[in-house]
Amino acid sequence: MSTAPRTRAERRRDTEHRLAHDVDVWVATASPDGAPYLVPLSFDWDGEALLTATPAKSPTGRNLAATGTARLALGPTRDLAMIDGDVEVLAIDALAPQVSDRFAARTGFDPRTPAIPYHWFRITPRRIQAWREADELSGRELMRDGHWLA
Repeated sequence: MSTAPRTRAERRRDTEHRLAHDVDVWVATASPDGAPYLVPLSFDWDGEALLTATPAKSPTGRNLAATGTARLALGPTRDLAMIDGDVEVLAIDALAPQVSDRFAARTGFDPRTPAIPYHWFRITPRRIQAWREADELSGRELMRDGHWLA
């Protein structure tokens, strides 16, 4: 890229924009014995956490419930936000209807309707990194221990 590296504040602004406007995120998990698993899932961002849903008995659902952690990748490889987060598992009927309705409207999918049981997974970022090219690797950490650095 011919542009200068973004400042940390610019990267945070770009990352928050992507969280507010993107609909899908790559979700990487591992089983308790370390077997990796990667899937794309739709999400909704409430300004503090990402809300996603997947079948409770799927590999991703089992992994998220067992380990309580996930790594998320948002955006293309040359404009990436990498998010490490803590996972809270919620029953599909645990959320206020307006929260579930917002997720369904935003993503075009309502996990309350399939015949197979789904769970909600609320993923709270504890570390966020963002970079475009090698010249942005320095200073890529935007959040540490759940607190924005910029």
